[in-house]
Amino acid sequence: MKKIRVFLKERSYDILIGDGLIDDCGNLLKRLDIGRDAVCISNKYLLSLYGARLERSLRKSGLTAHFELVPDSEKAKSIAVATRLINRISSYDKRKDIFIIALGGGVIGDVAGFVAAAYKRGIPYVQIPTTLLAQVDSAIGGKVAVDLAVAKNLVGAFYQPKIVISDISLIRSLPARQIRNGLAEIIKYGIIKDRELFKFLESSYKKILGFHKDAMEYVVSRSARIKAAVVAKDEFDKKSVRAILNYGHTFGHAVEAASGYSDRYNHGEAVAIGMVIAARIALNSGMIKLGDVLRIEGLIRNIGLPSNVKKLRISNIYDAYLRDKKFVHGKNRLILPTGIGNVKVVEGVPDPVIKSVLKAHIL
Repeated sequence: MKKIRVFLKERSYDILIGDGLIDDCGNLLKRLDIGRDAVCISNKYLLSLYGARLERSLRKSGLTAHFELVPDSEKAKSIAVATRLINRISSYDKRKDIFIIALGGGVIGDVAGFVAAAYKRGIPYVQIPTTLLAQVDSAIGGKVAVDLAVAKNLVGAFYQPKIVISDISLIRSLPARQIRNGLAEIIKYGIIKDRELFKFLESSYKKILGFHKDAMEYVVSRSARIKAAVVAKDEFDKKSVRAILNYGHTFGHAVEAASGYSDRYNHGEAVAIGMVIAARIALNSGMIKLGDVLRIEGLIRNIGLPSNVKKLRISNIYDAYLRDKKFVHGKNRLILPTGIGNVKVVEGVPDPVIKSVLKAHIL
């Protein structure tokens, strides 16, 4: 088991990465002394796979388990679902000492964390991410939110978990599309901070897609370590340090919104497109060499991720982009690569540059 510490003073916590950790989570949570009664938020499918193991581990350690289900899609990240969960938890919470467990991917982690932050002005919660994307990104850092119709993550908070338990065995059964979904975020880490990780992905992506245990543990732990270090320097995204984690996300979120958060593009696929668009904007702005852009695009294609948008209107994507939270004083704020392993926060990129690149990547 690997342990990575997220250093945030009194809000510090550990990320644990290993094989089979779900069967020991009762002991791990008991030691934290965050409550006796676990409210596990998950979906029906994940509960059928892992619910019994989780409950058995909790009860073996003297903790109780209560399960609440949410829809199996981005639709779970809504005000309506969060309100329903809060009402149900409040009905259950009689003579209890409760904490929340988020058992799932990024959607479940976001809504469960949002509920934990809002209920009673904050109760402890734990992340047990079940997707590759969540293990390397969304479960770490304390950004919790729900969506509005116009854009993702517009209602939320910074609220840190007490621990992140990343059991890599849970992602072994994921379909190939979900593995690629997570690999998009791992590619992001290579581009923004870790040239060696990017090179490893170029040489070993077939092993990772085939779930080679050592390769998978390597990329999960390396990515988590980068995320933890960035979050420790800029917990509340105020210093332009954490902003680099948004590489690919500005236009990725716009693609998701323009597609109505449907399964046409999952988060990783949209981010992959967003990374290509940002790299091409950087190229057009003279910030990066063509060879590095081609390496980014080549790795994305080799892994099986899209680099272009199909069957969406440029006007819808552009409108969603204009609603992005990262606009500052009316100016856009983009994360653009200057090379493999380095990015730069750039404000005020001209609209004609953005529109020309968008147009070139919409088929």
